[in-house]
Amino acid sequence: MAKYRIAWLPGDGVGNDVMDAAKIVLDRLKFDAEYIHGDIGWEFWRREGDALPQRTVDILKNTTCALFGAITSKPKEEADAELAPELRGKGFTYFSPIVRLRQLLNLHTNLRPCKAYPGNPLNYKEGIDLVIFRENSEGMYAGIEYHPIPPHVFEALGPKAKRFEKDGLDNLAMSVRLMSRRGCANIVKQGFEYARRHGYRHVTVCDKPNVLRETGGLMLRTAREVAKQYPDITLYDTNIDAQCMWLLKNPFDYGIIVAENLFGDILSDLAAQLVGGLGFASSANIGDSYAVFEPTHGSAPKYAGKYKVNPMAMLLTVKLMFDWLGERDSAQRLESAIAAVIKENRVKTYDCGGSNTSLEVAEAVAAKL
Repeated sequence: MAKYRIAWLPGDGVGNDVMDAAKIVLDRLKFDAEYIHGDIGWEFWRREGDALPQRTVDILKNTTCALFGAITSKPKEEADAELAPELRGKGFTYFSPIVRLRQLLNLHTNLRPCKAYPGNPLNYKEGIDLVIFRENSEGMYAGIEYHPIPPHVFEALGPKAKRFEKDGLDNLAMSVRLMSRRGCANIVKQGFEYARRHGYRHVTVCDKPNVLRETGGLMLRTAREVAKQYPDITLYDTNIDAQCMWLLKNPFDYGIIVAENLFGDILSDLAAQLVGGLGFASSANIGDSYAVFEPTHGSAPKYAGKYKVNPMAMLLTVKLMFDWLGERDSAQRLESAIAAVIKENRVKTYDCGGSNTSLEVAEAVAAKL
């Protein structure tokens, strides 16, 4: 019997390509795991009206963690238009399966490392090494949205919303930024704990409390309370707009950045570009007892099946999975192999100026193992 049961969720588009690349490395390491395939993604929305079928949720309940490829998501009208004709008008509503996974499994912490490996021609500056902690279940991605706004909801908004009434409720849309003290405290604590374990001297909490006074204010006040438990680590706070500028200007000033869901999403893509782009951007969705690991790039449908995209993000995601499982030796060996291939700068995909396939890059990494 295998030591681990891993839910294998390729998803859409190039998710399948990079998962095939990951399997090459996992097999070379002789990783002791059974891989259980799960259906997830756009095709299941189109055919079944559910991008995350219950049978896949049941698989997750009986696995150690999940490795996930990529997902296709589209706006409401486009999603409705692609639903199978026999399912239209029957009350099906598209909801991102990865967001649903985060909420369903309480994967409250999204960890996104951004490290500039020597030799990468796409590095903004060599030596960048920062980690973004993104609150993963609340904030602007809480999934509480209305269009049109129901009358009782509009009334509850109070007098400040009255100036919009002239437009008519049918012409108004609303997304709620809902944050809890518990959620804020948890993500800040995760950032501080990581900083202490890995020797970072300060943690930066990023939001917009000067405008988003209640939600941003809650994040900042909570962060200051949590920081009292870590007197050896300095807390800084920044506004999201200024943080984007400073991250480009002075990337070495930052080690751990903590942010709400939407702001963390934005910052992590910006930080990814500093170290080579989304082809090098890994992430971990971590809960109390389960985790889902995924590269942060999209499904890139035009490249699906061509094995053209950079698999390094997925291979670095496998490294994060090893870290979470406590497989330190495998994690270190894999990262060293990835770093060696990047430094040699010979086997590389199109985004790095090369012509190798996803699988050839994975084979080169596997050879270093």
